[in-house]
Amino acid sequence: MKELIETIVKAIVDSPGEVQVTEISGENTIVLELHVAPSDLGKVIGKQGRTARSMRALLAAAASRENKRAVLEILE
Repeated sequence: MKELIETIVKAIVDSPGEVQVTEISGENTIVLELHVAPSDLGKVIGKQGRTARSMRALLAAAASRENKRAVLEILE
Protein backbone atom coordinates (compact mmCIF):
# COMPACT_ATOMS: atom_id res chain seq x y z
CA MET A 1 0.00 0.00 0.00
CA LYS A 2 2.96 2.26 0.62
CA GLU A 3 4.05 1.81 -2.98
CA LEU A 4 0.56 2.60 -4.24
CA ILE A 5 0.49 6.00 -2.53
CA GLU A 6 4.10 6.76 -3.53
CA THR A 7 3.37 6.06 -7.19
CA ILE A 8 0.24 8.22 -7.24
CA VAL A 9 1.80 11.16 -5.40
CA LYS A 10 5.05 11.15 -7.39
CA ALA A 11 3.01 11.45 -10.58
CA ILE A 12 1.17 14.51 -9.24
CA VAL A 13 3.89 16.63 -7.61
CA ASP A 14 6.59 18.84 -9.12
CA SER A 15 9.38 17.51 -6.90
CA PRO A 16 8.94 13.72 -6.63
CA GLY A 17 12.31 13.37 -4.87
CA GLU A 18 10.88 14.90 -1.72
CA VAL A 19 7.97 12.46 -1.41
CA GLN A 20 8.25 10.23 1.65
CA VAL A 21 5.70 7.70 2.82
CA THR A 22 6.05 6.12 6.26
CA GLU A 23 3.99 3.04 7.08
CA ILE A 24 2.99 2.29 10.67
CA SER A 25 1.30 -1.10 11.03
CA GLY A 26 -0.94 -2.14 13.86
CA GLU A 27 -3.06 -5.23 14.38
CA ASN A 28 -6.00 -4.15 12.22
CA THR A 29 -4.94 -0.68 11.11
CA ILE A 30 -2.25 0.67 8.82
CA VAL A 31 -1.34 4.36 9.09
CA LEU A 32 0.47 5.95 6.16
CA GLU A 33 2.13 9.29 6.79
CA LEU A 34 2.78 11.29 3.63
CA HIS A 35 5.44 14.01 3.56
CA VAL A 36 5.73 16.27 0.50
CA ALA A 37 7.42 19.58 -0.29
CA PRO A 38 5.45 22.59 1.03
CA SER A 39 4.97 23.85 -2.52
CA ASP A 40 3.33 20.55 -3.53
CA LEU A 41 0.93 20.31 -0.60
CA GLY A 42 -1.92 21.97 -2.52
CA LYS A 43 -1.54 19.57 -5.43
CA VAL A 44 -1.71 16.55 -3.16
CA ILE A 45 -4.81 17.81 -1.37
CA GLY A 46 -6.55 19.06 -4.53
CA LYS A 47 -9.53 21.35 -4.93
CA GLN A 48 -11.83 20.96 -1.93
CA GLY A 49 -9.79 17.90 -0.91
CA ARG A 50 -10.87 15.78 -3.87
CA THR A 51 -7.44 14.35 -4.66
CA ALA A 52 -6.78 13.42 -1.04
CA ARG A 53 -10.24 11.89 -0.73
CA SER A 54 -9.67 9.82 -3.88
CA MET A 55 -6.32 8.53 -2.61
CA ARG A 56 -7.95 7.59 0.70
CA ALA A 57 -10.70 5.70 -1.16
CA LEU A 58 -8.14 3.72 -3.18
CA LEU A 59 -6.18 3.00 -0.03
CA ALA A 60 -9.30 1.79 1.77
CA ALA A 61 -10.09 -0.55 -1.12
CA ALA A 62 -6.57 -1.98 -1.12
CA ALA A 63 -6.62 -2.43 2.67
CA SER A 64 -9.99 -4.19 2.62
CA ARG A 65 -8.43 -6.96 0.53
CA GLU A 66 -6.22 -7.71 3.54
CA ASN A 67 -9.09 -7.28 6.02
CA LYS A 68 -7.46 -4.18 7.47
CA ARG A 69 -8.27 -0.50 7.81
CA ALA A 70 -5.96 2.12 6.32
CA VAL A 71 -5.54 5.78 7.24
CA LEU A 72 -3.69 8.35 5.14
CA GLU A 73 -2.26 11.35 6.96
CA ILE A 74 -0.86 14.19 4.87
CA LEU A 75 1.82 16.00 6.88
CA GLU A 76 3.61 19.26 6.22
